[in-house]
Amino acid sequence: MFIHELKPAKGANKARKRLGRGTGSGLGTTAGKGHKGQKARSGGQTKPGFEGGQMPMTRRIPKRGFSNARFASVYETVNLKSIDKYFTDGAVVNAETLKAFGLVHANRDGIKILGDGEFSKKLHFKVDKISKSALEKVEAAGGKVELIPPFKENEAVKERYLAKEARKAKKQASKQVKK
Repeated sequence: MFIHELKPAKGANKARKRLGRGTGSGLGTTAGKGHKGQKARSGGQTKPGFEGGQMPMTRRIPKRGFSNARFASVYETVNLKSIDKYFTDGAVVNAETLKAFGLVHANRDGIKILGDGEFSKKLHFKVDKISKSALEKVEAAGGKVELIPPFKENEAVKERYLAKEARKAKKQASKQVKK
């Protein structure tokens, strides 16, 4: 076989439509566009949702409501049964160690520990959130839980948070004085 003998497989190449090349081609005269009307004219294609000049559905329907989905916190969840498999007694369970074992991936807004499964190891947890059942199981096994504050590395957020906590404490103290 030589290079000049190579050709594509039968049916692999399809001839393109040759519009407006006479009536014998089957696509002559109107070139497959039918007779008259907006879509037969040059530049006659419309945008999706166009309703011929009538007010489109997307603009007729009132826009109401609010969704918090854009602003919601997304926590990565890990069950105690999977932590029990990978960690040994006395280990620290945090974002780095969980990532090393492949139990968490993105860690966008934090990590939450859930209490599904049996748990028997004495571990030290440093996580963002933990469920009540998980907390009970960890403490029953002799482990310790340390919750990370809601700020990561942003100092401005940290300062606002601490100021808010101070205001709350001051308000509670003033309420107790009044009683």
